[in-house]
Amino acid sequence: MDGYTTLYGMLETALKQAGEESGMLLGQELSITLSDSLSTSKSSYFGGLDDGCFVMGVDSGEAYQGQFYLIFSLRDAIVMSSILLGIPPARIQEKKRLSIIENDDIDAFSEIANMINGALNTVFQGTLPNKVRLKLLSPKKYIPEIDQISPEEPIPDGDFLMFRSKLDMPGQEMNHLDVLMPFALGNMFDPQPEVAEAETEVDDSGAGSDEGAENVSDEDVVAEPAASGIESIIVLEDDEEQRQQMIELLAFTGYQVAEGTLNADLKELFGGRNVKLVMIGSQDADDRELAVCIKVNAMRQDFPPPIIMSAECWTRTAVLKALKYGARDIIIKPFNGDDVTSKVRRYCKIAPV
Repeated sequence: MDGYTTLYGMLETALKQAGEESGMLLGQELSITLSDSLSTSKSSYFGGLDDGCFVMGVDSGEAYQGQFYLIFSLRDAIVMSSILLGIPPARIQEKKRLSIIENDDIDAFSEIANMINGALNTVFQGTLPNKVRLKLLSPKKYIPEIDQISPEEPIPDGDFLMFRSKLDMPGQEMNHLDVLMPFALGNMFDPQPEVAEAETEVDDSGAGSDEGAENVSDEDVVAEPAASGIESIIVLEDDEEQRQQMIELLAFTGYQVAEGTLNADLKELFGGRNVKLVMIGSQDADDRELAVCIKVNAMRQDFPPPIIMSAECWTRTAVLKALKYGARDIIIKPFNGDDVTSKVRRYCKIAPV
């Protein structure tokens, strides 16, 4: 489908990131690759379904208000949630074949969907000129010929932009993740030429014009208001030697590095800083150390910085908790310099040299 290249690019980046992070949560490789876009309608989409699906609504707020929808095959949801729950492979295949979905599966799948929504938030907030907050809504199950379609269920009536992604996981037959977005919301995220022309006609009429507007450059119009303060990275680590090692690895960023222990006064460290990233180092990633993620997020509730957490010992439970508490990525000590550099470049949006 022609057009919506900016929106396509944002979704492509976000879904790729979501696949990597969800794979880390599941403990095995998962890729989400955006492959196609087209226009559809609610009746066409749901009328063509042969199998059940999970519909996850995403509420978009602030400057871009509306809702769009993440739609997963029910069988894919069963596979991913069962892996997260540690269910034996033979039982997973049986549940998939019979489309058995239980309350624990729904809770586990919601954790995976939260990972995907988190990646969407990271990319959309970093790309759009104004802040946008994406909130994941409760999942809805839809089974063709069993569940009834109404004007509002499982999604509201209307026409949609559909972005289709392929899910790939070794050893599993996976289907697609579809993003259905109303055209009105799509045009807010990525204004199309006809929309821009209509706005130009209004401007030319003089309605709401500003005599000083001719002095505003394109960069001034689209640039996201920068957070105030010194561009910085915060490093929190009790072990002084490892803390200094991390600081040395971060020198390439050019950002100022503020350091402290896990008990440091975060209000003082964040004061006067535009914090681009927080690195948290620990020994065993226990609850005390994981709780620092929550404290960091509380410092910037409207736009929290990405968190990378490192530890020598990671358990599956610790990884799950770290991601749940707000970490965007994890590192296993001892540090691999290239790995650290790659992750820091990614989250700070620093181009490779």
